[in-house]
Amino acid sequence: MPFKNQGQLRVSENRRFLVRANGAPFSWFGDTAWEIFHRTNREEADHYLKKRAEQGFTVIQAVVLAEFQGIREPNAYGDLPLVDKDPARPEEAYFRHVDWIVTRGNQLGLTIGMLPTWGDKVGKTHGDGPQIFNPRNARIYGEFLGKRYKNADVVWIIGGDRAVDDREKREIWRSLGEGLRAGDDGLHLLTFHPRGGDDQISTSSNVFPNDDPFLDFNMRQNGHFNATPTWARIGRDYALAPMKPVIDGEPIYEDHPIGFDAAKYGYSTACDCRRFLYWDLFSGAFGHTYGHHSVWQMHNAGRGEGINKPINHWLEAVESPGAWQIRHARALLESRPFLTRIPDDSLIVPSSVPNAVPGAGTKFMNATRSSDGDYAMIYSSTSRTYTVNPEMLSGETLRFCWFNPRDGSHVDLGVFPRANLIDVTPPFQGEDLDYILVVDDAAQDFRPPGSGELSASTHKGQLRFR
Repeated sequence: MPFKNQGQLRVSENRRFLVRANGAPFSWFGDTAWEIFHRTNREEADHYLKKRAEQGFTVIQAVVLAEFQGIREPNAYGDLPLVDKDPARPEEAYFRHVDWIVTRGNQLGLTIGMLPTWGDKVGKTHGDGPQIFNPRNARIYGEFLGKRYKNADVVWIIGGDRAVDDREKREIWRSLGEGLRAGDDGLHLLTFHPRGGDDQISTSSNVFPNDDPFLDFNMRQNGHFNATPTWARIGRDYALAPMKPVIDGEPIYEDHPIGFDAAKYGYSTACDCRRFLYWDLFSGAFGHTYGHHSVWQMHNAGRGEGINKPINHWLEAVESPGAWQIRHARALLESRPFLTRIPDDSLIVPSSVPNAVPGAGTKFMNATRSSDGDYAMIYSSTSRTYTVNPEMLSGETLRFCWFNPRDGSHVDLGVFPRANLIDVTPPFQGEDLDYILVVDDAAQDFRPPGSGELSASTHKGQLRFR
């Protein structure tokens, strides 16, 4: 099957987003299917890819040399990826299966975020390994992949969740990246998937200096705790010079043991995933990657208890509510001018505590708007009253609307003359009932936000103008 490319991706002129070759905005809504090449057959992969396309995803992040025994245990057809574990000697049969999945994903409109290898195969680090790469064979392997997938719709993601803490590892990753670019003539974007953890720096791809043109955009791994200040981490990279797009490539997964300790903290929920999604997007990320704990490892009963105690079969997990809610986020962002979106928490009036906004931890609030002020969106992860300052918005009259990120529905609150301050009370009160207030310059006459229907609810909350 020939590869189907939707048009090469590139960085937008304002250096904040990704666009297609024709300038059309690219909505990155990814999923981590790290083990799909290694652990699924074609029927299973086809089911997964169709489901994610239906749910509104646009990117599938997958690893060629997978983390768990990826070069020791064969794929679903009995094929290993390398001859004698040598990156310079790829096994053709294994890569025909990779070809099939890449091609099928591209046919469904999905870009493949391809990791050539998990990081445990590079340098001295933790994991199954073995350590098989050096600068020479990394370059050869990179050129092989670059040539093979030159005409496919892919983004290269090196790094593979491991620290770059010595010169040898940095040289290997750079050689791999240079090989990819030599093989595909530089047609595809390249980024780095860092490890997780508490440190703001090492959990970002700018372990390679930000002013180094080696990476086209920055990726973070904000990890598997449900109150990580991801907004601050995304904001840090957003503020770097020179400007590069930034994204959270591995946030908290749905149904993951929070902090890797289910007995102490329980499992994450769709609400936890939504918080990370909107915190990231409204803090300057150009897109977002979702993940599910059973799906990334393609868990089934035959694999025993799995890695970090997944609670369901991956075929069941692909239907999880957090995955279906991705299409609502995508529809919301695509309903307004896409390439002018900037973070702006000044829309939220500080509380009585100096230099603070209402909410912190899992109750943090943040906001985004267009650079010319013709729309704004404010995310509140709990239904508590807050105050909006519309100073940075355009228009003599403003249209207000509630957007429900759980089902994509909206409630039109009407058009009102602009005011100095607006006290906002969401329609229903509750701790995990998150809402987005959409405020438009009424003269723009934007279409309703999101993908859902106009809500018939009479509970519209309250706007008080002062």
